[in-house]
Amino acid sequence: MSAPEFTPDEMMTIAASRALKNDDVCFVGIGAPSAACNIARLTHAPDITLIYESGTIGTAPDVLPLSIGDGELCDTAVSTVSVPEMFRYWLQGGRITVGFLGAAQLDRFGNINTTVIGDYAAPKTRLPGGGGAPEIAASCGEVFITMKQSLRGMVEKIDFFTSFGHGEGGDHRKRLGIETQGPTMLITDLAIWRPDPQTKEFTVVSLHPGVTREDVQATCGWTVRFADNIEETPPPADLELKTLRDLKARTKAAHQGPSDTGKAA
Repeated sequence: MSAPEFTPDEMMTIAASRALKNDDVCFVGIGAPSAACNIARLTHAPDITLIYESGTIGTAPDVLPLSIGDGELCDTAVSTVSVPEMFRYWLQGGRITVGFLGAAQLDRFGNINTTVIGDYAAPKTRLPGGGGAPEIAASCGEVFITMKQSLRGMVEKIDFFTSFGHGEGGDHRKRLGIETQGPTMLITDLAIWRPDPQTKEFTVVSLHPGVTREDVQATCGWTVRFADNIEETPPPADLELKTLRDLKARTKAAHQGPSDTGKAA
């Protein structure tokens, strides 16, 4: 049987979902991270504990939330706690195994900008900001990052330091007294990246089906490092694709406005 057709976005989401384990306690970001985490929950990791910044613990949404304040999260959560308790007891208390984040800008060491593009005082683009991401980046056991590759997004130097990855590389986290692992995986629409054990620079370890090294370099603003033995990411299985597409279809239907059908002319 031939492999099912899929888009780069679908490959990215499914590859990211595979990184999660059944016993993970995962702090979920909105957007692509939320899709990846919920696909994991609906396929190979049914017992995963998903936590959102608003204080919802063990949530199991039927549709993807519009924001951390979406009622769908509270309605399906095992428990909901206050935001101070979420951050002080759960996150800073070391109870989260994985933080899943997105990025507007990212550098080779996994440092994230979600604040501004351009100069802070006169930015070209004002972004949503850090929210809880800086604390997630510092306090979760490890961090996974998802983003589409582009020269605007993957840059030599980020315009604003929102969330700390590996800083200047090497043992920078440890020198600052941060004991968690930091970013251990970057999943893009083209490849899977892992930090070099010594330098902590992201290195391509797996190319998605049909993607070349040239494709990766053309959409990255720094000189890409490739592992000695690069793998090919397994394509999405039928179940993974169906689960993702059904979730996206339910989400679209739930978030659409009232239909114009039947309105008077």
